[in-house]
Amino acid sequence: MSAVRRTWVISALLAALSGILAAATTLAVAQLVAVVVSPQAAPLIAVGGAFIDATPPALKDFAIATFGTNDKLALLISMTVVIAVVAAVAGVLARRRWVLGAGIVLVLAAVGAAAAATRPSASPFAVVPSIVGGAVGLVALRILLSRLPGRRAPQPSDRDSSDHGLGRRSFLAAALLAAAVAAAAGVGAQLLASATQTVEAARRVLRLPAPFRKAAALPAGVESGVSGSEPFVTPNDGFYRIDTALAIPQVDADSWRLRVHGLVEEEVEISFQDLLDADLVESWVTLTCVSNVVGGDLAGNAKWLGLPIRDLLARARPTADADMVLSTSIDGFTASTPLAALMDDRDALLAIGMNDEPLPAVHGYPVRMVVPGLYGFVSATKWVVDLEVTRYADARAYWTDRGWSEKGPIKTASRIEVPGPFARVPAGQVAIGGTAWAQQRGITAVEVQVDDGDWAPATLAMEASVDTWRQWSFFWDATPGTHQLTVRATDATGEVQTAERLDTVPDGATGQHSISLTVE
Repeated sequence: MSAVRRTWVISALLAALSGILAAATTLAVAQLVAVVVSPQAAPLIAVGGAFIDATPPALKDFAIATFGTNDKLALLISMTVVIAVVAAVAGVLARRRWVLGAGIVLVLAAVGAAAAATRPSASPFAVVPSIVGGAVGLVALRILLSRLPGRRAPQPSDRDSSDHGLGRRSFLAAALLAAAVAAAAGVGAQLLASATQTVEAARRVLRLPAPFRKAAALPAGVESGVSGSEPFVTPNDGFYRIDTALAIPQVDADSWRLRVHGLVEEEVEISFQDLLDADLVESWVTLTCVSNVVGGDLAGNAKWLGLPIRDLLARARPTADADMVLSTSIDGFTASTPLAALMDDRDALLAIGMNDEPLPAVHGYPVRMVVPGLYGFVSATKWVVDLEVTRYADARAYWTDRGWSEKGPIKTASRIEVPGPFARVPAGQVAIGGTAWAQQRGITAVEVQVDDGDWAPATLAMEASVDTWRQWSFFWDATPGTHQLTVRATDATGEVQTAERLDTVPDGATGQHSISLTVE
């Protein structure tokens, strides 16, 4: 490579680095400003939220199947990579023609501002973080490019230039300064967010009231005893999380209000203190995501504390033509729940507690909905702030508009948890274990099939309630070779879990869970 060519390549690489450093400075400064204005207005969060809203169901399913509950982290990483590539291109273009690189920066800032301005509950100042960040990014890019070896400071009229620059040491100093500014702004944003995070501090000191009706004591034997099976009670930090919030909403319980309106005789509004003073009930309920594939792990069981929604609706007195409640989260998510499911005798709750502690922020603090027997996309609204009593004919919810069903009754399901897929086990007696669920119906039988043999009954652990999952165990005299194990459950209506494989869209997956293993 000739000296001229080598110099050109190095200059282009340094220009690309300039663009990346300018982008890092932009995002860090914007994040710092967003802490003061609104955390949801940070460009990455705003654009990511808009992307989630526009995601087709097929892509959403792919993301969950591929990344599980890390889908949002995967999105943020992907966005960061894309921004880095675009920023590098902007730096290279700006090295030749300033207006082209600057134009890309301005477009990115405009996209961030537009996304922030159109998010639910956006304030008039939502565009400020993107504007301020974009302005700082432009300045950083210009300073860095002006110090490229062999370059003079770019001017708006620049098309090309080979003027001598200020040397590599000058560029290195500018690059280190830009990196330091980005790091300082990023750390400052974290520290400021921590210092102003009164919501989590309030959650930690909140003392839940004693329930008016305690949850039934768990009977002895609710766990199968098979080592490695999921525990009957899912710890809060291990409970699956699927929602549309890229950044966890920080909702002040003292200012939280829930409005019940629409097709009602009387509008009702309650505060968090009203909930604390109400006759709350405890209930064991297993929640399941409609995106859970056959044998998947998007299910969890917890003890919830809350106010029966039917009590609140009884105060509002829905009109005879109402058949649905459209619940809305503070982040704009909506869910359509059958009115009947909220007014019958099941423990459909406005929950404030989870496993004897206040709701964690990721699970909806201060208040969320918990409705037994329905998939979460039509019932489990977190950070809920509004209940509109309406009709399916008049209103549609977030996922209904994206091809999912209006109603989501949970289907009978079972899974093998032990051994894991493709396990290698010794010949002889092997313990097989797992869980099954059919909320609002209950599980009455589980069977296991080895290869193409007859179905054999598994041993059921004790049932806590029809709204919780039920563990099972099966002891198999394993012979050497490769084998396939399949499980199926029967609910209290007598319906046997179907073997027909259906996708999660539009109302939940069906099929029987199978694993392959090797006996040695």
